[in-house]
Amino acid sequence: MSPALHDPLHDFPAQPLPPWRRAVLKVGSSLLAGFADAPGLDARHARGLAQFVQAARAAGRELVLVSSGAVAAGRARLAAAGDALVLRQALAALGQAQLIGFWQGLLDAPVAQVLLSHDDLRDRRRYLNARATLRELLAMRALPVINENDTVAVDELKLGDNDNLAAAVATLVDADLLLIATDVGGLYSADPARDAGAVPQPRIARVTPARLDAAGSAGSIGTGGMRSKLEAAAKAAAGGIATALFCGRDARVVDALARDTLHGTRVDAATDALPARKQWLRHAPAPGRIVVDAGAAAALRTRGASLLPGGVRAAEGAFRRGDVVEVAEAGARPLARGLAQYGSDEVRRIAGRRSGEIESVLGFRYGEAVIHRDDLVLLEPGETP
Repeated sequence: MSPALHDPLHDFPAQPLPPWRRAVLKVGSSLLAGFADAPGLDARHARGLAQFVQAARAAGRELVLVSSGAVAAGRARLAAAGDALVLRQALAALGQAQLIGFWQGLLDAPVAQVLLSHDDLRDRRRYLNARATLRELLAMRALPVINENDTVAVDELKLGDNDNLAAAVATLVDADLLLIATDVGGLYSADPARDAGAVPQPRIARVTPARLDAAGSAGSIGTGGMRSKLEAAAKAAAGGIATALFCGRDARVVDALARDTLHGTRVDAATDALPARKQWLRHAPAPGRIVVDAGAAAALRTRGASLLPGGVRAAEGAFRRGDVVEVAEAGARPLARGLAQYGSDEVRRIAGRRSGEIESVLGFRYGEAVIHRDDLVLLEPGETP
């Protein structure tokens, strides 16, 4: 049975989206590629997704877009045939500018191109730099449009896909929700194109190996298929992030998202993900300590604030940007632990300063916080890390 015979609104009853303030939306090549007689990028499905993005932003929410389509755009420019790795890399380079221009033409918000490789997400300093850049773009109310750095990342283009990149980005930006637009209604018990008895799966508590096997292999246009989407959902779930799979070709389904209604498959977040992250921050080796004043300590305890340089009094020990450090008032037990955005020497130089003075003092700026609230965990009174 063809997927076209399946109606997403019938197959997948309405269910609420998980509450979210920040989400990552992944859009694949199958939703952007043009027709055989008009290759390149086509806006017939992207337009509705762009309207959803704008509605969410108007409601005060934040979105990061992970978009495929650079190779398809580049192929249209040269009408190049073949699928060799080096050809795909060249086509990605040719098409990337077109892809960003394509989205900018559909959106009122300023669009920012961000190219990432898996090395950017593995290396601690590069990870923090990417994280700081994306936070700054969101604070500026820009829309980051992310793609894998296909042109130079040989292994990543050969082995990776944007579904799994989207899951990594969702963790990188501390998203509440991962939205994956597909060309089918959601997850079925079997491939609905081949099995007339395929049963819709509106909600999944956990992605199991059996579900991955039933999802099949990659699709024909992009590098990912339903299996890669479930792999991405599993990775997001491990980070405490729910995933929504929905049909990006159905305007009714996309329109319902703006009302926090999902017609598709929801994959729940792991219930123990946040405690696991807290445990890591609590117990990772801490080569140093940041001493804060009473006002900063109160802001951390009662308001869930970031640690700003104005509340810092000293830095003890030697630590680098990205190290886990203790936070304490002078002579007191640690009240928190977190990832330092600046090294110990830099913290000493900006201690007591306003955030706006960081760049003039250091000559650069990673962000306004010494420790961002998303990278900080409070300790219980008397708790020994």
